[in-house]
Amino acid sequence: MRTNRRKRTNPSPTRPRPGNPSESGATRNSRFSPPPSSSSTLVDREFITEELAAFESLQVSSDPNSNPRSFSYNVKRQCWEKADKIKGRDPDRWRRDPLGNIVFRKLVGCPGCLCHDYDHIVPYSKGGKSTLENCQVLQATVNRSKGNRTEISKSELIQKSSYCRVSGRDMDLLEVSAYGNVRRGQDSGGCNIQ
Repeated sequence: MRTNRRKRTNPSPTRPRPGNPSESGATRNSRFSPPPSSSSTLVDREFITEELAAFESLQVSSDPNSNPRSFSYNVKRQCWEKADKIKGRDPDRWRRDPLGNIVFRKLVGCPGCLCHDYDHIVPYSKGGKSTLENCQVLQATVNRSKGNRTEISKSELIQKSSYCRVSGRDMDLLEVSAYGNVRRGQDSGGCNIQ
């Protein structure tokens, strides 16, 4: 079998290779940036000094009245704990959101049907606090459909849910891939294969 191949005569006639001082002894860095002059160096130093001064004045707030936009680790952990459990599954790994959607703990912020977000029940933009009382685990696609609306009904949110039919075997495979093992909930009942 014969193939037609073109032979390259000149691989790159207009651009020299990086790091090759082929043009008048110039190095790569000097070709792309002008040589520093004393005035530009002085301006750069002043700019950097101003920027550093601005960052030095920043402080982490220890004010109990501050309201960060995202939930703290502790609030997220407690929010997960208050979500509905799934019978026969490890509650540290699997939960149901208020609409009945199954969510997997390791899948946060992605658009899939088992993914979840920590949602402000009263939106942050409408004065909602980042507290446990205002937090719920919600399927990510539903949360994005909800946005900052408060007047949306539960039936409308259910219509926005990403439906996926997940078997026990599918859940096992996800657990093995994410955690390396499968753990059952204490309320699983029935026989356990050892």
